[in-house]
Amino acid sequence: MPYRPATRRPISIQLNMLKLSGSIALGLWLGFIAIALTCWLASHLLFPEQLAPVTSAVEHWVKPPVPEQVELQPRPDIPAQSPLFEQYEENLRKNEQQQRLDQARSSSRNLANPKCQFWLQQDQNAPSEKSRANVQQFCD
Repeated sequence: MPYRPATRRPISIQLNMLKLSGSIALGLWLGFIAIALTCWLASHLLFPEQLAPVTSAVEHWVKPPVPEQVELQPRPDIPAQSPLFEQYEENLRKNEQQQRLDQARSSSRNLANPKCQFWLQQDQNAPSEKSRANVQQFCD
């Protein structure tokens, strides 16, 4: 007479893919941390003097040095700006205005705005400060 019965019972195994994936990810992460800590500890124990420059560089990166306070000396009087610089500033203002007008003309939102279209047309036909101001006011 056999000790075990001859009938076999089926074993039911249920896999939860979320738990399985999470367990694998956690195991990989913990393994990586363990390897990194082991390498760090071994390098500190075996080669402490060779890592001094690296350690100081890492400390410098983590905690940047505080800059020294420098007393500012009063600036000497600035002479009147030269005409070339004033011309340069004027050109910059004109270029900025032109870019804003070009953006207003190319914007698809302004096609449905009749006031914007009117002032864009006015500025194109007879450019003036008033027309540019109205373009900036009525166009986005």
